[in-house]
Amino acid sequence: MSRLSLLSTAVLLSLGTLSAPAWAAGESSAAAAPGPSAAPSASPPVVTPTPQRMKSAGRDIRVPARVRLVLGDDVDDRSADDIKQTLTAAGASHIDTTTAGDSGPAPLAHGAELTVVAGSVRNKAVADALRAAGGTVPGTPVAEGYSLASRGDSIVLAGNDGDGIYYAAQTLRQLVTGKHTMASVSITDHPSMPLRGSIEGFYGAPWSHTDRLDQLAFYGDIKANTYIYTPKDDAYLREEWREPYPADKLADLRELIEQAATHHVDFTYALSPGLSVCYSDPDDVSALKTKLGTLYDQGARSFYVALDDISYTEWNCDADQEKYGAPGRGSAGQAQADLLNAVQHDFIDTHPGAEPLQFVPTEYSDTADSAYKSVLREQLDPKVVVQWTGTDVVPPSISVADAQAASTVWGRKVFLWDNYPVNDYGQTTGRLLMAPYDKREAGLHEALSGIVLNPMNQAAASKVALFGGASFAWNDENYDPDRTWRAAADYLAGGDPATTRALLAFFDTEHLAPTFGDTNWQPQAPELNARLAKFTDAWNSGSPARRQAALRELGAYADVLAGAPEQIRAGVRDPAFLAQTKPWLDALDVWGDALNATLDGLQAQLHSGSGPEDFAKAAELAKQAAAFTTIPGTTRPQGRIKVADGVLDTFIEQAPKM
Repeated sequence: MSRLSLLSTAVLLSLGTLSAPAWAAGESSAAAAPGPSAAPSASPPVVTPTPQRMKSAGRDIRVPARVRLVLGDDVDDRSADDIKQTLTAAGASHIDTTTAGDSGPAPLAHGAELTVVAGSVRNKAVADALRAAGGTVPGTPVAEGYSLASRGDSIVLAGNDGDGIYYAAQTLRQLVTGKHTMASVSITDHPSMPLRGSIEGFYGAPWSHTDRLDQLAFYGDIKANTYIYTPKDDAYLREEWREPYPADKLADLRELIEQAATHHVDFTYALSPGLSVCYSDPDDVSALKTKLGTLYDQGARSFYVALDDISYTEWNCDADQEKYGAPGRGSAGQAQADLLNAVQHDFIDTHPGAEPLQFVPTEYSDTADSAYKSVLREQLDPKVVVQWTGTDVVPPSISVADAQAASTVWGRKVFLWDNYPVNDYGQTTGRLLMAPYDKREAGLHEALSGIVLNPMNQAAASKVALFGGASFAWNDENYDPDRTWRAAADYLAGGDPATTRALLAFFDTEHLAPTFGDTNWQPQAPELNARLAKFTDAWNSGSPARRQAALRELGAYADVLAGAPEQIRAGVRDPAFLAQTKPWLDALDVWGDALNATLDGLQAQLHSGSGPEDFAKAAELAKQAAAFTTIPGTTRPQGRIKVADGVLDTFIEQAPKM
C-alpha cells in the first residue's frame, strides 16, 4: 500500500491561503486554547523569499497536539525533519508518521485531527490532496518549485521535485502564527533565477570550517542553492592548484559537500589556475581535470574555473607564445576558450551528474565588446556559464539594460557575481556592510542566470545581505528591500521583537556601502540621520516647547541605540554573529552613551543655559568609541571601527554649538 493511499478523503477537504512569516512566532505568542477552529490571523504572514503567487484563506488552522504526517517516497530526511520541527513549534506534541509498509497512524486524541501531506506533485495522490485542500497543481512544473495549501484539517506540500519539497518545508516554517495555529494559505511558487547564493571569493581572512557548515545550513533556510568555494587563501586552488589536497583538507571539503547536499545547495568547486597555467601544455590541462576529478570523487557535481585577477598581457610559458602568438586580448581569449572547452567536453560531459562548467573571465566588469570577449563569445561552448560583476567591480546599481548588454556581449545569459557585502578593499576599512540588498532592478531574471553575493570576512554578519540577495534572485519582480531587511533581522532575533528592533538600529549604523571610488551607493545611517535632522530643525526653531519635545523623541531613540548591544547579546542565538560583530557592538555601546551625554548637555543648556560637563563627557566617550579596532587576523584591511561615521560623530561634535 502506498503511503498516500492511507489518507482518508475526509482529511482532503479544501484548503486556503496565506498569513504572516512567523520566524519563531510561536515562541512569542500565547498558546491558544484548544477549540474547533482558530481565530483569524491579525495580518498575512511575511514569507521570504516572496512567493510568486500566494493567497490568504482567512482563518488560521488549528494545530492539535496530535498530527498525522503522510510522506511520499520522494521526501528526503532533511525535508521530513524540517516539517516535523515546524509542527512541533506550532504546538504538536505527537506526530504520527505514515510511511510505506505502515498499517496507518495511531488514532488521534479527542477527535481533533490535522493531516499533513508532503510529496511530489507528480504523485497522483499528492496532487489530488492538493486540489482538495484548495491548492493549484501547476500545468508545467518548474524546477525547484512547489505548491502549498493549508485549510481546515489539511496541509499539503507538493514539490515539483525534491528541491521543491524542501523549499515548501522552508515556507511552512514561516506560516506558524502562534502556539497551535498556522496560517491558512494557497501558494504556488518557484524561483525566477536558477542560481542563487554566495561566492566565497574575497581576500583576507577566510571563513572557518564551522562558518562554512553554518552558512550552508543557512542557505537552505533562505532557498539559496549555490555556494562557490574559491577562498583566495586556499593555496590548493590558486598558487598550488596542480597539487593534491592533503587528506585532512580533503576530508573537510567532503564534509562541506555533504552538508551542502543535505540542505539542497550545490557545492561548486572553483579552481584558479591563471597565475601559472600553460594553456597549450596537455599536462596542465590534464592536471586541471585531475584536480576537479578529485572533488567529483568526494561528491561535488558543480565546477568552476576562475580566470579573474590575472594578467593577459604576458604568457606563463613559451609554448603559449608559439601556439597563440603575441599575448593580448584576442590570443588570451583563444587560449582560455580552448582550456574551458576541454574541461567542458572531456570532464563535465563525461562525468554523470556534473553541472555545466562555470567561469569568471579576466574581463568581468563591463559590457564593452573586445577581441577577448569576441573570441569567447564565438568559440566558448554555449553550455559554459559566464560570470559578470556588473558595470564595475563594485557597481552602485544594476539595471536590466546593463544585464542585457552583458548577455549580448557574452552571447548567453550572464551569472552575476555581486561584490556586496564584501569588505576586503580600502574603502571598507573598519566597516560592516549591513544595508538592505538594493538598487538591483526588477526584471533582471530576464537577462541573468543567477546571482551570487561575495560576502564579508565576517560570515555570520554577511547573512543580512545574503538574505536579501537570495530573496531577490528567487523573485526579483516582487522583492521589497526594506521588508526583507526586517525579515533578516527577525530571523537573527529568533522572532523576538525587542531584539529585531535592536538589530535594525545596529544595521542602520553600519549602512554605508562604498564603491571602489569616492561614491557611496548606500548612505550611512539613514534612519539616525533623519532623526538627527528632525531634531536639529526643531532645536533651531528656538521654541522651548519644541526643543523639549525633540529631546524626548530623540532621547527615546538614543536609548534604543545605547541599549542595542546588550539586547543583541541577550537575544541573538548565533554565537558566531556575536563574536564577529563584537568590536562594532562594543563601539556602539560607547557611542550610545556619548549621544545620551550630548542630549543631557542640551537638556541642561535648555534649562540653565549651560551643559559643559555633559558635553565634555560626550567628547571623551566619542574619543573612546572611535578608538576601537577590528579583531586582528579576522578582516582585511585592519583598521578603526566605524559606527554611523559622518552622522553620529558629527552631531556629537557640533551639538555644543547649537
